[in-house]
Amino acid sequence: MRVKVISRSADDFTRERSNDLQRVSRNYDPNLRTQEKAVEYVRALNAAKLDKVFARPFIGAMDGHIDAISCMAKNPSHLKGVFSGSMDGDIRLWDIASRKTICQYPGHQGAVRGLTVSTDGGVLVSCGTDCTVRLWRVPLSSGIDSSDSSEKLIASYVWKNAFWGVDHQWEGNLFATAGAQVDIWDPNRSQPVNSFEWGNDTVISVRFNPGEPNILATSGSDRSITIYDLRTSSPARKLIMRTKTNSIAWNPMEPMNFTAANENCNCYSFDARKLEEAKCVHKDHVSAVMDIDYSPTGREFVTGSYDRTVRIFQYNGGHSREIYHTKRMQRVFCVKFSGDASYVISGSDDTNLRLWKAKASEQLGVILPRERKKHEYMEAVKNRYKHLPEVKRILRHRHLPKPIYKAGLLRRTMADAEKRKEDRRRAHSAPGSMPRKSVRKNRIIQEIE
Repeated sequence: MRVKVISRSADDFTRERSNDLQRVSRNYDPNLRTQEKAVEYVRALNAAKLDKVFARPFIGAMDGHIDAISCMAKNPSHLKGVFSGSMDGDIRLWDIASRKTICQYPGHQGAVRGLTVSTDGGVLVSCGTDCTVRLWRVPLSSGIDSSDSSEKLIASYVWKNAFWGVDHQWEGNLFATAGAQVDIWDPNRSQPVNSFEWGNDTVISVRFNPGEPNILATSGSDRSITIYDLRTSSPARKLIMRTKTNSIAWNPMEPMNFTAANENCNCYSFDARKLEEAKCVHKDHVSAVMDIDYSPTGREFVTGSYDRTVRIFQYNGGHSREIYHTKRMQRVFCVKFSGDASYVISGSDDTNLRLWKAKASEQLGVILPRERKKHEYMEAVKNRYKHLPEVKRILRHRHLPKPIYKAGLLRRTMADAEKRKEDRRRAHSAPGSMPRKSVRKNRIIQEIE
């Protein structure tokens, strides 16, 4: 007689150690689990609600400056070091972990307009409206540095005009300053090694390309975005827009793409090889966007605006993923992602730097492996059902300050009125005389090569 038995390997259900979790075998056959989708949907709904419940993005403020913060810089070799410069000429190095000042760099007689750190993290370059470029020594340890300011100063170069921005090569020794023209400096020389000029207007921001050290992009007060190549003697391309661009950031993972923070409340992502059309328009701010910075992952960027809010956008998303605001925070002039993409630092008109979580509901501190797996599972379930109306409504909802909410409504009303006006004009014009222009093209006037 033959007896049928269920055979199974002891390895499948035996624990290796006594404190291990008991292994459970699961049958994922959909015929046996008819309610699986319904159960997952409820989990997605709960995960979306819990995200809102635990959203506590603000970590703390770093105070010490006595005037508005105008610029910031990250230290590429120290994860928790960030530099800030203020309108009264004060420069400070902060320790993000303790939220305290490590050292100060006094010396500028006017507003500090640009800060950048060398590739090795050893030299800080600052420039400002007092027409000087200063090179400072960065302390190696994270302890309080009480050395004299004359010992920290490596060199000071006086030039003919005020400076509005500075940036260092990602790989190399050169740095560029923006002012009446674009000047390329070698830290060992007291005068620029090269200068570029296109028109007579002031250049207000400059950024080196992370992938190609000889390429840099600038924005000017004549509403232009210009791309320069250090290997040639003249600028490469120029794009004229309808409104001024306040800042530019290159995508570190896709170095051919950059995003421009514009005066008309929007950000525009461009491919540097194809400037006649924006790749994406990022809307939501209700006042001029003052600064922008990409996450090291290249998947999202943070913006600071004159409307007193900080927003986080997906690199290909038209609307913001998060909006951060406090009652005390005034106009935001500079923003930065931390080196590990976990935090956002903002500097505003009220003399404070503020530290935020990049993911509002993220749990700080040590997370157990089981907790991490649970968070990952909930995130995956949310992404799977985010298109359904109820989940989508919860994920999209934001509590906004009343002035910003009303300004957003007013902007939408104005945009609708403009669209109706254009439709009426088109209806009463000869066919084909008023071609439709897409949102990605209608803010661009022309491209010059």
